[in-house]
Amino acid sequence: MKKTVYSILLLILFLSCAGKKEILYLQDIDNLEVASVQYPASAIRPNDILSITVGAPVPETAIPYNIPIFYSSTGLSVELVRLMGYLVAQDGTITFPVLGKLEVSGKTTSEIEADIQRKLDRGGHLREPNVSVRLLNAKVSVLGEVKNPGTYTFTEQNLTLPQALGLAGDLTINGQRDDVLLITEEQGTRKIVHLDLTRADWVDSPYYYIKPNDVIVVNPNTAKVMSAGVIGDAGIVLTIASLLLTTAVLIFK
Repeated sequence: MKKTVYSILLLILFLSCAGKKEILYLQDIDNLEVASVQYPASAIRPNDILSITVGAPVPETAIPYNIPIFYSSTGLSVELVRLMGYLVAQDGTITFPVLGKLEVSGKTTSEIEADIQRKLDRGGHLREPNVSVRLLNAKVSVLGEVKNPGTYTFTEQNLTLPQALGLAGDLTINGQRDDVLLITEEQGTRKIVHLDLTRADWVDSPYYYIKPNDVIVVNPNTAKVMSAGVIGDAGIVLTIASLLLTTAVLIFK
């Protein structure tokens, strides 16, 4: 009977603990071969908000092609900049001053810059124009076993998966690191990717850099599931262990 009680206690403790191999990131990073870094460019989609700035050697000539900037009492906030940006319509277009309706969906910011610059120059609208295009509402949602789950916006041209997890405060000790889900879109099709963060092979994969509107889901690991669904928190585990030991002592006294 004593052996049975001790076996049950050991099983409870074993199932309630996460092993080292389940926690450490990039455990085989030393085996990763050095490779050149590629910076992918994301395509613009409907409901994106763009900031488009046009310049010229004579600044006054570019004024008609720029949205006037209005500062609030607290300065120029990100929210205010978004309100003054170009919202991509459902048909994938924006309405640009003088040039009218422009097709931008499916293009990268660099391609849009080149397209507007070409139209301004070849159409005789502006001499030696330079154009800057930025995506203002890029966002990523990080859900599950992270410190601060939520949706985060970013203005960087490229954001990595570790950076996105960092925005959410990193995985908790109960996060399942060997099966993180990435929900993304590829050529108009939704795709679910399983990533093992304890390995390093995903660093050289197309999923090292996230795309705007990606969703990252971190499920709880076995220890968390067992403690939440079967045993309870650490206090309950200790209570159960204490009761079992007390019962065993009374029986075999």
